[in-house]
Amino acid sequence: MKCEGLLECFHGLKELDKECFQALVESEEPLTVDELADAVNRERSTAYRAVQRLLQTGFIEKNQINYDQGGYYHVYSPTDPSQIADEMQRMLNDWYAKMGQLIQEFEDKYELPQASAPTVEG
Repeated sequence: MKCEGLLECFHGLKELDKECFQALVESEEPLTVDELADAVNRERSTAYRAVQRLLQTGFIEKNQINYDQGGYYHVYSPTDPSQIADEMQRMLNDWYAKMGQLIQEFEDKYELPQASAPTVEG
């Protein structure tokens, strides 16, 4: 597994999501959805759905840019990799603890009764 596989493994991200994330990482500055769509050669609506998934997982951040004459637009940039790694480590620790609990519950539920030692009469 490559390190990018963690994005899919932990968050169920799609190949397009990884491409969008990579494009944002490689960009010199934050990108709009239109710019990101061009970078990954996809329709705007398709890129927008990938952006929403990346926002939901915390892999990217959204910032609002205001026009002087009024109005605004959004740009997107990658979250600091150490924050992403810390969150994945937390998720892994939570998963590990939950699996340990489930294993213990399994053992408790299906443990064979101990046969008592035969009594010696004499």
